[in-house]
Amino acid sequence: MSHHGHHHPPRPASAAVAIPLPPVLGANVLVLNKFYQAIRVINVRRAFSLLCRELAEVVHIETDAKGQSKWHNLNFADWQELSQLKKEFEPDEFDWIHTVKFQIAVPRIIRLLGYDKLPRQDVKFNRRNIYARDGNKCQYCGKKMPTTELSLDHVVPKSQGGKSTWENIVCCCVKCNVKKGGRTPTQASLHLITRPVKPKRSPVINIRLADERYSSWKQFLDTAYWTVELK
Repeated sequence: MSHHGHHHPPRPASAAVAIPLPPVLGANVLVLNKFYQAIRVINVRRAFSLLCRELAEVVHIETDAKGQSKWHNLNFADWQELSQLKKEFEPDEFDWIHTVKFQIAVPRIIRLLGYDKLPRQDVKFNRRNIYARDGNKCQYCGKKMPTTELSLDHVVPKSQGGKSTWENIVCCCVKCNVKKGGRTPTQASLHLITRPVKPKRSPVINIRLADERYSSWKQFLDTAYWTVELK
């Protein structure tokens, strides 16, 4: 790894961004594994910590005049350099971190260089993740509802031996829940829209954005498991 641009002895990574935290640190960075598979979304501070420690590189995608995507894999020093150009010519394209010595653009995507530097998190079995998996839609009538009007339904009711598992719990609106009662969908003449399964990775990446900041994420997101809304 090249170290040009580092005039001081290495310090703990956190020192690299030890500055008053501007709101920009709420921006999100998509993390890819070594094989370019999207594994999670992290905050800016965590992303810079991984970059400074050379555990990750920036994956930067530029669209040229013909609309072709060009990829660049950049280490931290390269990214600092590119940031200087961006600051001059496209300052509005990025969120910016201002340190005492320099300004640096917040990357949209980083790629882990090693194996298992971030453990693959098992998706927690909780209400929020079930709603996210089912996209806040009743799995019987298909209507999208605010969470206040949704409940969780045991597909095979507890009274008939149904368990509380990913495969037996779905989002359900109050109306369908009452209609279903303590019966299976077949007994109640209801039809499940999607067979419930355990998500492979965390479905709660529900980012609603009015701008195109995260458009570069699109090609990495496996829409079956992620619920990123790109507006």
